[in-house]
Amino acid sequence: MKRRKFLTKSTMGMASVGLLLQVPHSIFAATTEKLVKQPIGFQSYVLREDIGKDITGTLKKMVDYGYEYVEMCSPLGYKGSFEPLVKHSGTELKRIIEDCGIGCNSSHFTMNEMRTNLDERIDFANQMGLKHFVCSGGLDAPTLDEVKAKCEEMNIMGEKIKKGGMVAGYHNHTVEFEHEFEGKPEYEFLLEELDPDLVKMQFQTAVITLGYKGSTYFKKHPGRFISAHLQDYDKNDTTKEIVLGQGIYDWPEFFKASQEGGLEIVYVEMESNPGTLRDSITYLKSI
Repeated sequence: MKRRKFLTKSTMGMASVGLLLQVPHSIFAATTEKLVKQPIGFQSYVLREDIGKDITGTLKKMVDYGYEYVEMCSPLGYKGSFEPLVKHSGTELKRIIEDCGIGCNSSHFTMNEMRTNLDERIDFANQMGLKHFVCSGGLDAPTLDEVKAKCEEMNIMGEKIKKGGMVAGYHNHTVEFEHEFEGKPEYEFLLEELDPDLVKMQFQTAVITLGYKGSTYFKKHPGRFISAHLQDYDKNDTTKEIVLGQGIYDWPEFFKASQEGGLEIVYVEMESNPGTLRDSITYLKSI
């Protein structure tokens, strides 16, 4: 090769490298790295009427949407729309769910049923093959001393659940952020009083309407969270639930911090707007 041609090709090659070096790394990262690394499930309470009438058809529809897991609600504790499922043992319910092609490693249990019949509930959960045993609320109280007493009770139950082979979790609602003691949200005291080795947290993103973000807590309390319920809200009306990614929540920020927080799985929960379930999982799989 003549020297002039060699220099020309070499110069072009170096120029190309230079141009590549100037391209933001984020452009390449965006095409190769997915933000949502957890399996995606949905919370059964959203479709409780449908599940109570036709659990098989409902779960198969959700599988068609792309959901990998369903988080159940204890039929015995919740009753209502779930009452038709009370007749099934945990083993039978597990078979029904898995035959639909979807997994279930978590269920909500009420504080009342945990207080009155925890041993039987642990047995039921083990029959279902659950990994997470989530208390669906109940730690809120009028005074801080009462909150602390309830947390101690939850720690004792959490220890029993742990001995039963599962991880106990606590699911927040907005009340734990609306209710304050000593100028701090009640939720801050729950994180202090609940033993992190015995009770993990399931974060509900609905508190974004009060100005609280999951990413803040994931970074501040790494490893304390096992899962999350995902909601998003209309920018012009934060009482209206809409498709994830079309509202006020910064989901890239949430998921970047989610692994630090310890999230093993996420559940879409649009209680007031079940019609968002299909497009919400499409969005989650796109980021």
